[in-house]
Amino acid sequence: MNDIILLKLGELVLKGLNRRSFEQRLIANINRRIEGLGKFRIYSAQSIIYVEPLDSSCDMDETFEALKQVFGIISLSRAAVCEKSTEAILQTAKTYLADELNAAYSFKVETKRSDKSFPMTSIELSQYIGGALHEAFPHLAADMHEPEITVQVEVRDSSAYVHAGGVRGAGGLPVGSGGRAVTLLSGGIDSPVASYMMAKRGLRLIPIHFFSFPYTSELAKQKVIDLASVLTNYCGKLTVEIVPFTRIQEEIRAKCPEQYFTIIMRRFMMRISQIIADMNGCKAIITGENLGQVASQTMEAMAATEACCSLPVLRPLIGMDKEEIITLARKIVTYDLSILPYEDCCTVFTPRRPRTKPRLDEVEAVESALDVEALTKEAVAGITRVKA
Repeated sequence: MNDIILLKLGELVLKGLNRRSFEQRLIANINRRIEGLGKFRIYSAQSIIYVEPLDSSCDMDETFEALKQVFGIISLSRAAVCEKSTEAILQTAKTYLADELNAAYSFKVETKRSDKSFPMTSIELSQYIGGALHEAFPHLAADMHEPEITVQVEVRDSSAYVHAGGVRGAGGLPVGSGGRAVTLLSGGIDSPVASYMMAKRGLRLIPIHFFSFPYTSELAKQKVIDLASVLTNYCGKLTVEIVPFTRIQEEIRAKCPEQYFTIIMRRFMMRISQIIADMNGCKAIITGENLGQVASQTMEAMAATEACCSLPVLRPLIGMDKEEIITLARKIVTYDLSILPYEDCCTVFTPRRPRTKPRLDEVEAVESALDVEALTKEAVAGITRVKA
């Protein structure tokens, strides 16, 4: 029996003249994601993307699981392909869904008929298939409201497809369709979730990690690389930019009042992130900031932080509750890594009484004690890159 995966598109179907470019980007991402799982023919028709195995060596189970993590897909169905005839559709339903039909107590049939030349209407075909299945599986009761199994029949231009409904996909837009951005990846709970959320909006990401050895350990750096590796399931291939940050933090501690440590540190992060963004054609900076969560995430502090860069700063978590963030971190399987007890640079030299409502002029005055340009250049020159 011909087994195939049907991928339904979400908001891509609302695109206008450039819709084809979004579909092509999605197909390219699908090809990369299932590379190594077999040879497939992947094509788009009638707002559906078809993933068709070309031989028996294809791992359909692993492929289906992998495709659940590809942004741009709203739902996935494992289906059987057959001829567009009532007899073929009925026989396919009996055979392909035999285990599910035998295990259920109630069912219904739903038909979508995009090929209007088919001799039966959608309702007529559903009634025909439903009656015949009831005869073949007499223990089944028809239930139009809450059936245990819904037999889905799709009559399309080239073939008919039978399946038992779809599962939810990752949604969003294909990675890369919205351009590129750098994302600050600290190793905590928030930043991987923020990265995931912006990849879901079609951004291709370049993660940046600020590393302060020996104040932060090699284990802390490895945790970030491991987090980036988990994110590749959704974001595609990632290369982490590791920025040496020790000298900058030591200079801030030596020359600036303690209450400004965090704000000035984050201003350096913004400057360096902008340079990396410009080097890689990125058009935005992503952070995991959440309004009011810590002292550096007040409106005044964030305004002072981003005043030193010209790129837009995207903060997808800005209005989320912490429990919402944790729930999403668990869903994308970053939470357990994020809570490993290895400190990141944001916890180094934390002020006892941080300035929560700084004025930009006073921040700039305090910062003038530092050779900002030289420190920034030194950090950028020392960047190392690690593939996740």
